[in-house]
Amino acid sequence: MLFRTLPAALATLLLGAISLTACDDDDQPATVTTGKLNFELENVVGAQSLAFGTPYATLAGDPFSVTKFSYILSNFKLTKADGSVWAEPESYHLIKQSDAGSRNFTIADIPPGDYTGLTFTIGVDAARNTAGAQTGALAQDNDMYWDWNSGYIFLKLEGTSTQSRTGVFTYHVGGFKDPYNSLRTVALPLPAGVTALQVSTTKTPELHLKADVQRLFAGRYPVRLAQMITTGHGADSSAVKLAINYAAGMFRIDHVHNGD
Repeated sequence: MLFRTLPAALATLLLGAISLTACDDDDQPATVTTGKLNFELENVVGAQSLAFGTPYATLAGDPFSVTKFSYILSNFKLTKADGSVWAEPESYHLIKQSDAGSRNFTIADIPPGDYTGLTFTIGVDAARNTAGAQTGALAQDNDMYWDWNSGYIFLKLEGTSTQSRTGVFTYHVGGFKDPYNSLRTVALPLPAGVTALQVSTTKTPELHLKADVQRLFAGRYPVRLAQMITTGHGADSSAVKLAINYAAGMFRIDHVHNGD
């Protein structure tokens, strides 16, 4: 053996050098090969920021105020100009107006590139609706699950209105089976002047999305608060009508910071 033939002092020095080299190799930071995308959600009513208890009006003129507003966004996908698609794994995000922290989240491990398309689903896919107990955004104690009906509430809007015969309204949208399938996937165009989301190992774009409560009441199925004060218990036709309305225009990308 080499070290047996070397003087003790020299052998000790060599062993120390080898040890330091090994430590240096272990301490090297891992090379970053993916990027991130930051999201900031702002709930609004038309041009105004949403605040609980504040008086607003629908586009049809019905007065209302909001006491609860929550929704689940899932299955985020990014598309490049060449048509290739990257999908976020375990893609479920619960947004609550009552929880400011929930309105900011990050999607990580994105392959670097310029992405020109963004899609996501409002709600929870059939597989997770029937998968039993969940955690995180899909935990059943998040106030977005029907214990008695075994399914997730995709969007929940509650509030008050003088147009309602009870003084309140309660909209709980859910259901993933026909004919009352309320799952909706939306594709959001980038705002004017933004050609792509530039994701890299050193650049993290920030997307500022707005969700407009007014769009639940307007669209293919205009809603008057004197006529619809609640959705049915679980999935029903009124829930589907609300889903069609909000999928058509509730969400938009207001602006983007590309990390320049």
